[in-house]
Order: sequence, then structure tokens, then C-alpha cells
Amino acid sequence: MEKMHFSIVIDAPKEKVWKTMLDEDTYRLWTDVFMPGSHYVGEWSEGSKILFLAPDESGKMSGMISRIKENRKYEYVSIEHRGEVEDGKEKEMEWAGALENYTFHEKDDKTEVLVDMDANEEFKEML
Repeated sequence: MEKMHFSIVIDAPKEKVWKTMLDEDTYRLWTDVFMPGSHYVGEWSEGSKILFLAPDESGKMSGMISRIKENRKYEYVSIEHRGEVEDGKEKEMEWAGALENYTFHEKDDKTEVLVDMDANEEFKEML
């Protein structure tokens, strides 16, 4: 797995950025740009299982099975990916344990979001 790093500065306080990224209704809006119909089932509390889903080409729900490894509100969230959902069935994958981490830094009412993630070849192409 390769480590990938991304960052963006958003003209808003980190509390607003956090809520926009993680609240259910606004999560659907910003993820719809790159994955129409994307949503999650679960919650963001530490240790919780969460499914990241979207309709596939045939209209069936597919996506990722994950666990919230760490959550420090407005500061940091770490998502551990465990497997995939295909046609409603969950299966663990060989890349189980891959991490996707978000760090939020505020300065002068702007927020820098740092994203660090493990990616295999399949996921690198998507990003």
C-alpha cells in the first residue's frame, strides 16, 4: 500500500468544516460531486462500524465496510477500512486495515484539512 497525502484550505472555521464533512445531510452533498448517491450508514463515534455506500452501475448498493478508529471532535478522525459491500453482501478484503485520516487545523478563520490515506493500485486510480 502506498501512502497518499492531500490538503486543502477552506475559508470557514474548523467546526463548520467538520460538520459539513461529517453530518449526514451535508456529507451527501459534497460527496455527490464525485460519487452520486454516496452516503453512510452508521455513526462517527470511536469504535463504531460505518458503511460508505453508493449505487453501483446496476443500481445496487455497494461500498466500503469501515470502523472509526479514532475521533477527536473538530480535530481528527481516523477511518479504518475493513472490506467491501457488493450486492448487499459484506466481505473482508486483503487490504483490511487501510487507514484514511483527516486532520483539521484552523488559522485566521480558515481551516486546513489534511488527508492521509493508504491506497492500493485500484484506489489510486479513483483518486
